Amino acid sequence: MHRVITLLLLILTINGCAQKSFSPTETVKSYYAAFDDSNFPRIKSLISDSLTIVEGDYTTGYSYDSFYKQFKWDSIFQTTYDLVELKEIGSSVLVTLSSTSPRYVFLKNNPLISVHRISFKEEKISKIELVDYVDADFAVWEREREALVAWVKLNHPELDGFIHDLSMQGAMNYLKAIELYRRR
Repeated sequence: MHRVITLLLLILTINGCAQKSFSPTETVKSYYAAFDDSNFPRIKSLISDSLTIVEGDYTTGYSYDSFYKQFKWDSIFQTTYDLVELKEIGSSVLVTLSSTSPRYVFLKNNPLISVHRISFKEEKISKIELVDYVDADFAVWEREREALVAWVKLNHPELDGFIHDLSMQGAMNYLKAIELYRRR
């Protein structure tokens, strides 16, 4: 009887310690669902402790803490993410993503559709690389952004600098600037 109890305890311990492994596609789906749910603890469980994001010529490395600051900035805009297409290519996932937010509405690029290559290290997201934007009109984006920045500088200098402030307060100032600009 003692052997049976010991064997059962050993089996339960092994089963309890086993981690559930997700496919890369399932991990990407969970990652964006966690963004939509504003669930950073879930995001943290899906990303590597060293996350790299590549957008054009810019490469940014994030720790959990620095990525949390980026997450908080993005959450102020209430950005939503819709996965349009996912393709596993080797050990990475190519994802077409449709993002919507009040910021994109103001910049006249809503939804913003983009393609990203997501790479993994030890079953966690380690790199997100922007591959392409689909139908984005950055001439319009830049025109709207520059008009807002110039107007804020003249009419609400207390908000000046919001465009480069990637903190939560910077995002709140960005939304306030948009609201004031629209009511002018």
